[in-house]
Amino acid sequence: MEALVSIITPMFNSEAFISETINSVINQKYKNWELILIDDNSQDDTLKVVQPFLEKHSNIKLLINSENSGAAVSRNKGIDYANGDYIAFLDADDIWKPNKLKVQIQFMETHNCDVSFSSYDLMDESGSPMHKMVVALKTLSYQKLLKSNYIGNLTGVYNANSFGKMTSPDLRKRQDWLLWLAAIKQSGKPALGISEALASYRVRKNGISSNKVELIKHNYLVYHKGLGFSKMKSLYCMLIFLKEHFLVKSKQTKVIRN
Repeated sequence: MEALVSIITPMFNSEAFISETINSVINQKYKNWELILIDDNSQDDTLKVVQPFLEKHSNIKLLINSENSGAAVSRNKGIDYANGDYIAFLDADDIWKPNKLKVQIQFMETHNCDVSFSSYDLMDESGSPMHKMVVALKTLSYQKLLKSNYIGNLTGVYNANSFGKMTSPDLRKRQDWLLWLAAIKQSGKPALGISEALASYRVRKNGISSNKVELIKHNYLVYHKGLGFSKMKSLYCMLIFLKEHFLVKSKQTKVIRN
């Protein structure tokens, strides 16, 4: 019997994209999954959009925050509720390819892998392909991940049976990076990357990656607040991060030729 995969999807004012996201899960070739939607007090019609899915699919569940609490709180709430052998993540504006779970779970079971991730394609805000792919590293140690976040959260999966449920600190941004650091550290083994692009990431105009000042600020908080490093050590880590991010990680993005 296939292992159960719990998929965690926070939502906030996601009416424009959430149907496509949910359908990408429904269309998975791997069928033993539960999708846990966590609404973070949306002010648009997100809940109306997801209601027909809830009525039709018993393995799609909805949790509702009484106030806007941020992605970390929402993800952690979903993780606590999850029943899966594996925990996966999919944000409310991204999509999975139909073979995503089938390929990834088989890969993890074959390689006795606790944490895995994959390459992913980029699409613009309207969903049109940008003909670019972010290529996953083959292996990823804790020390390498500490330099920069190499795991696209929409592709990450961890084995909850191996080391329990992992949650993330309550930071408004970049909390997924901290979760993957904790998972690899707890596992004691490097994460393994899958070269095939198994998902598509939506590049938003107001995303954190488009604002370099915000990027630096939130990454500093990962080191100082999330990991508890001193100010001096956090600044040192930021220098390493900037070098890694702009000189090494940027080379991961490749143009896809038609």
